[in-house]
Amino acid sequence: MSRTHRALLLVALAQLAIGAAAVFARFALTASGPLAVSAARLTIGALPLLVLAALRGRLRPVDGPTERRLAIAGLLLAAHFAFWIASLDFASVALSTLLVCSSAIWTEAYAVLLRGRVDPYAAISVLGALAGVAIVVGVPDRVNTPLGIGLAIAGAVAIAAYLIVVRATDARYDTLAVTSRTYSYAAIALIVAAAIAHDHLPPSGDLRAWGGILAMALFSQLFGHTALNAAVRVFSATFVSTATLLEPVTAAALAAWLFGERLGATTAAGAVVILASIGVALRGEARDESSSVAAKNVDAP
Repeated sequence: MSRTHRALLLVALAQLAIGAAAVFARFALTASGPLAVSAARLTIGALPLLVLAALRGRLRPVDGPTERRLAIAGLLLAAHFAFWIASLDFASVALSTLLVCSSAIWTEAYAVLLRGRVDPYAAISVLGALAGVAIVVGVPDRVNTPLGIGLAIAGAVAIAAYLIVVRATDARYDTLAVTSRTYSYAAIALIVAAAIAHDHLPPSGDLRAWGGILAMALFSQLFGHTALNAAVRVFSATFVSTATLLEPVTAAALAAWLFGERLGATTAAGAVVILASIGVALRGEARDESSSVAAKNVDAP
């Protein structure tokens, strides 16, 4: 299996893991605040990576600017989780997941600023995927408040910035080196924020809340987000962000099953639109890769 195919498989599996995070968060929030839940999630997710990175020598600083870049990325990751998990108290799982997955808009907006033009493949894929998610989610209702919508969008902007920063990381830092740092920095920032806000953890005997936190940490964070960190070193931040728009399909289906949230008959149609849009994005990635290879061949002596 080629490097590109492995990265695609990681992106696909990550959508299942991360798509379930909103449901896990709902269980966690029954007995705790969003900052404490986010801090616990990142701390539990970071510890195994820190131990493994230490054993493999991945915590040794190699480049000063990269170390600072990853510290900034950690703060962005902390902001993403704090904003998004807080939004679940003021918006439905479906709408919150839709808005937080709009990160593809922000990564592509940044890319347009850099290259000075609109990439038709990226534009079509982002707009198409968002349309597909809107079909899945349906029309917003009174469950969704302006505060919830604003928090979810803020979470989207933060994770978009995180992906852009991580993609530009020095190649000497592999996925383990990157995630062990960014998760740890995010955990520290959230622990401090939770302490300042007097946000508390669930009681030790609340198995439902702790089960939600552990599921987010081990399944959604340790596997799902780490897989995205690996994929963004192969694909553009816009492609990875567009692929994450499959998450609302997972989240909406699970929320309908567990919480009785409305799930329209158009879910399948929306999923098809999203998959087609991801296909367009993948074609654009293949075109860019071919152009890059051709340019290298022309430049070669």
